[in-house]
Amino acid sequence: MVTDAHGRGLRDLRVSVTDRCNFRCPYCMPRELFGSEHAFLPRAELLTFEEITRVVGVFAALGVTKLRLTGGEPLLRRDLPDLVRRVAAVPGIADVAMTTNGSLLAGAAAALRTAGLSRVTVSLDSLEPEVFRRLADSVVPVGQVLAGIEAASAAGLPVKLNCVLRRGVNEDGLLDLVRFARDAGHTLRVIEYMDVGTTNGWDRSEVVPSAEVRARVHAVFALEPLGQAGTADRWRYADGAGEIGFVSSVTEPFCGTCTRARLTAVGELFTCLFATSGTDLRSALRSGASDEELTRLVAGRWATRDDRYSEVRGAGGTGERAEMSYLGG
Repeated sequence: MVTDAHGRGLRDLRVSVTDRCNFRCPYCMPRELFGSEHAFLPRAELLTFEEITRVVGVFAALGVTKLRLTGGEPLLRRDLPDLVRRVAAVPGIADVAMTTNGSLLAGAAAALRTAGLSRVTVSLDSLEPEVFRRLADSVVPVGQVLAGIEAASAAGLPVKLNCVLRRGVNEDGLLDLVRFARDAGHTLRVIEYMDVGTTNGWDRSEVVPSAEVRARVHAVFALEPLGQAGTADRWRYADGAGEIGFVSSVTEPFCGTCTRARLTAVGELFTCLFATSGTDLRSALRSGASDEELTRLVAGRWATRDDRYSEVRGAGGTGERAEMSYLGG
């Protein structure tokens, strides 16, 4: 297994399949910058399913076992179950997940499960219709997302819910989300509002620290620690009603254990969510590079990886950064 400059292995790969999205969440794709005139990537620039599958094979050979499909909104990519089927069959890939806004999930969940999708994560920042409408900045009602979650469960897909909590914006609905997730048997992950990219107007005063969130939840539903798993600090409900997780990139950085790489829809390898630039794999793919050459390219880049943005944020961090909608979150 290849390791980076800090001894971190390469275990997880997030693959963005499109830069398009039907939501305009202000912390990701604010409408004033991603409006009706925004030029999305031409189809010809996106990696084909064959190219994605080949790159996934390269990463699997270097130690990746977990794969997540993202966007934009991944369900806007035509024939996505076909890609799931392809990547699920790559030797070494044991888990294929997807992150979605849930708006198109109801009609796709069964086909995705049949194709080999292991689990799904749905972004859900509020259950209150007006707050949801404001946060998604979309005509899609929250009920449509809830229907997608129900369909995923019915298809046999384990569901996680991601909530980005912002002070003064949606924090009042936290316990409603907790109750919903508990009652439905879903794992809720509460994510600190992060300064991904440079267009979301991030203000640290809007960050609700995970310690504060845990205290709020614990005051109503007693929690017991389960330890860190990937990016999430996991806790279980003392009454046995499942678990909840907290992602604390701002107040409790976990850079030291990060084993995640990101592949953009146009084939750029990014080694950190807060990176300024990526490594072009598409040119190598389309110029006839062998699998061995691709492997050397990926391994060489990972070996020099020195990213730890969340740990150095207070010391100034970096300047311009790629946007979350481009990186796939």
